[in-house]
Amino acid sequence: MYIEELSLRNYRNYQSLDTNFESGVNVILGENAQGKTNVMESIYVLAMAKSHRTSNDKDLISWDQEYAKIEGRIHKKNGPLPLQLVISKKGKRAKSNHLEQSKLSQYIGNMNIVMFAPEDLNLVKGSPQVRRRFLDMELGQVSPIYMHDLARYLKVLQQRNHYLKQLQSRKQKDETMLLVLTEQLVESAAKVTIKRLEFIQLLQKWAQPIHKSISRGLEELTIIYKPSVEHVSEISNLSKMIEAYNEKFDKIKDREIERGITLFGPHRDDLVFQVNGKEVQTFGSQGQQRTTALSLKLAEIDLIYSVIGEYPILLLDDVLSELDDYRQSHLLNTIQGKVQTFVTTTSVDGIDHKTLKQAATYEVVSGSLKKLN
Repeated sequence: MYIEELSLRNYRNYQSLDTNFESGVNVILGENAQGKTNVMESIYVLAMAKSHRTSNDKDLISWDQEYAKIEGRIHKKNGPLPLQLVISKKGKRAKSNHLEQSKLSQYIGNMNIVMFAPEDLNLVKGSPQVRRRFLDMELGQVSPIYMHDLARYLKVLQQRNHYLKQLQSRKQKDETMLLVLTEQLVESAAKVTIKRLEFIQLLQKWAQPIHKSISRGLEELTIIYKPSVEHVSEISNLSKMIEAYNEKFDKIKDREIERGITLFGPHRDDLVFQVNGKEVQTFGSQGQQRTTALSLKLAEIDLIYSVIGEYPILLLDDVLSELDDYRQSHLLNTIQGKVQTFVTTTSVDGIDHKTLKQAATYEVVSGSLKKLN
């Protein structure tokens, strides 16, 4: 899969952009604050219907404009696929193959991407929220059912938290509604947890050999799902998972009413990465943490291919300068001739690799993109 054409209107500092990309490696050069990351972000937004840099969609619309539009022509094994996303102050409208999608969850997955940016190095040592977001974004690309179950879970979670607050402040006294909301929450929580467990098993399958190769055979990577409810990571049966969640919520009901919030569930889960049996987050060197993050990102490429039968598009946003020569070479060797890749950097000087020498090169100056070769 690769993106052949990209058009932007009123997107960040691009009033108008129409460009074509090569199916191999595309290098986007530019000084800081010229707009090279905005191009990268627009491709990400076209795929995921949200930005990796901001949670406020209005930030994507050019100053003093009513809307931003991203259009792309994606080449897939079944033929070309036009995608369109319009972002306005009223919300987002998405089209796939010229047909408007009633839900964004139906739209996501048409175009698969893997993004690797400097902030992704925080995947290992950052907060649990960063790792949950990684799980949700990557799993959501290959499983529309997961997106549906997660959206359902988050909606019921919000309603349940609101009702717990009312019980806490004694605005409500009847716990019947809490029982109904708990039942709904537990069903979605169980489905989300099982999908995450299955995904982590697949991720480890692909990440382990990559990590071993980067570490020259010296390190073994293990990925562990750390749920907020004990022992659910050992369960693969939906009815047993529901039973485990029900038991937990039954035990802590009074404490949740006292606190006015849902204390357990997928919204509080985490991932643990171990190298040779030791937690990388706590005991790993910076090099081990970076190798783990790189292994996870490269594993996503093979994982997505194993599920959908096509390689995703890889976005490398100012990340090469963050990696040493050895990890740079490993990354570039892995992608060579395999996936369409976008690389943003201020300069390719010092990166001696044939993958970049053979790449299509573009330059960004003040919101204007020009192909150099």
